[in-house]
Amino acid sequence: MSNEWLWILFAIINFTLLLSVYRIFGKPGLFVWIGMSTVIANFQVVKTVELFGLNATLGNILYGTAFLATDILNEKYGKKDAQKAVWMGFTTLIVLTILMQMAILFTPGENDIAQSAFTTIFGVGARIAIGSLVAYIISQYFDVWLYTRLKRMFSGSRTLWIRNNGSTMVSQLMDSAIFCAIAFYGLYPIEVWLEIFLTTYIIKFIVAALDTPFLYIARRFKTEE
Repeated sequence: MSNEWLWILFAIINFTLLLSVYRIFGKPGLFVWIGMSTVIANFQVVKTVELFGLNATLGNILYGTAFLATDILNEKYGKKDAQKAVWMGFTTLIVLTILMQMAILFTPGENDIAQSAFTTIFGVGARIAIGSLVAYIISQYFDVWLYTRLKRMFSGSRTLWIRNNGSTMVSQLMDSAIFCAIAFYGLYPIEVWLEIFLTTYIIKFIVAALDTPFLYIARRFKTEE
């Protein structure tokens, strides 16, 4: 199976698992998913693959499900719950960063087999770690704010795709711009930096478009809070 078909299947599985967690556990399941997805996405982002002729990271799909989860919360439970979920995800990222950076500092034992893997996955530079944290909290908070505004303007069920795609695609653009600016600006020639930024956003744009049917499905679920 080619990377492209596997990537599409991977996206469908990610969104289906999110809906399954929501269906089984209700609103608490979305809170858990956001914390979990932000952690796992930071593992996956280390792996790069070629998709549609572009270099991309695997973490973009799972990271995108966090935006879908906050949109579901905003749509069905309101802005306050969506903002609470954003802060839970942000706190999870901070805890992960601090604890794993400290874990790397320990001198490994003679028979240790994990240090090199830990260093590869978590030994990111300070700019990348800061860029990830700043981009997450700003873009997610903006997503919640914009979704709320669009919901007031386009409140009907038929316009759900407008508030979903509008908020997610714009906030993902902001996320990519902030992360690339903090993590990579000045390290590469401007044309290389622009290529990194554009390819990162294109992948996120596609993920945002793919999640729309899943939000329609989630909207129909009758779950306990």
